[in-house]
Amino acid sequence: MGGHSREKGIMLRPLDELLAEVDEVPWAVISSATDYPEGWLIEPHSHAKHQLIYAIEGVMVVHSASSQWTVPPSRGIWMPSGHVHSIRCVGSVKMRSVFVRTDEFPELPDEIRAVSISALLSELIKASVSIKASYEPNSREARIMHLILDELTLLPTLPLHLPQPVDQRIRTICSALQSDPADRSLLSDWSDRLNLDEKTIQRLFHKETGMTFGRWRQQARLLLALERIAVGEKIIDVAGALGYDSPSAFTTMFKKQFGKTPNHFFK
Repeated sequence: MGGHSREKGIMLRPLDELLAEVDEVPWAVISSATDYPEGWLIEPHSHAKHQLIYAIEGVMVVHSASSQWTVPPSRGIWMPSGHVHSIRCVGSVKMRSVFVRTDEFPELPDEIRAVSISALLSELIKASVSIKASYEPNSREARIMHLILDELTLLPTLPLHLPQPVDQRIRTICSALQSDPADRSLLSDWSDRLNLDEKTIQRLFHKETGMTFGRWRQQARLLLALERIAVGEKIIDVAGALGYDSPSAFTTMFKKQFGKTPNHFFK
C-alpha cells in the first residue's frame, strides 16, 4: 500500500489509512489499485488479510525480515497475513492487489512466495478493482471474485527469491556482492578478509540461505539484472555491470534460471 504521503509533488494516501481501510472491509475478497512513481518506497507493514501483490507495470523489490524478491510485470508476490514487508518500486509501478480474509480460506499458502500470474487471473484482477459496493451472491461481481479465489489456489512459484542471512559475517559478504555485483572475489579472498575458514563460510552460507556462495552470488546478479533490464538498460551493459564475460554468457545463465532469454522475459 502507500508509502510517504508527499514526494516529488505526488500525493498518495497515508499508509496507515490504507491499511485500516483494507483490514476493516468485511468482504471475504477485495481488490485495490494504486499507482506509484519511480523509486517509491512502501515502508514496512503487514496486513490482517492475505495479499496477492501484482504490478501490471513496473518492477517491485519486496523485502521481508530474512528474504528479498524481485518481481517483474506479469508476476506477483503472495504475502500471507501478518508478515511484515516493504516494497521498493523500480521505475513507476501500477500495483493491483487482492486481499483475502484468512478465516474464510485457511487452505491458502502461509509462506511468502513469488508467483506467476496467468492471463486469466490478470484480467480478473483488473476487472475486480472496480467492484466497490456490496454485490449479490449470484451476480457477475461475485463470480469474478470466486474465479479469483480459484486461481489463487493454482499459483505456480517462481525462482525470484534471494534469502538474506542473519549471521553478520555472511551479511558482510552478501552486502558487498549486491553493492558491487561484478566483484569476482573468490571464497579464498573472503576467507582472508574475514579471517574465516573457507569451509566455515560455505557451511554458514548453506545454513543461512540454503545456497552455496556461488549460487547465492549468481541469483543476486540475475535479480539485479531484472531491475536493470526493466528500466531500459541494454543487455550488453547489464552483462558487463554484473561481471559476466560476455552478453551470450549472461543470456545463457539467465535463460537457464528463468526459462526465457532477457529479451523475451518481459513480454
